[in-house]
Amino acid sequence: MTRKLIAFDDDTFDKLTQLGRGRMATLQELADEAFADLLKKHGVPVDLKDALRKSAGVTRKAAASKKAKDR
Repeated sequence: MTRKLIAFDDDTFDKLTQLGRGRMATLQELADEAFADLLKKHGVPVDLKDALRKSAGVTRKAAASKKAKDR
């Protein structure tokens, strides 16, 4: 695990702290979610499962429809 420091202005940090309290989440969990969303937005696989899907050329929509047909 790599650790990096990220600086926030006071207002942003206060809002993130409030959001974390409201969602019962830590700042780390909020950051993990935000970075996962950013990677997804730019088409970068977040985990191994996403990487395998992307390399196989299977979209989530196609995977979901196949899963529905299997039921």
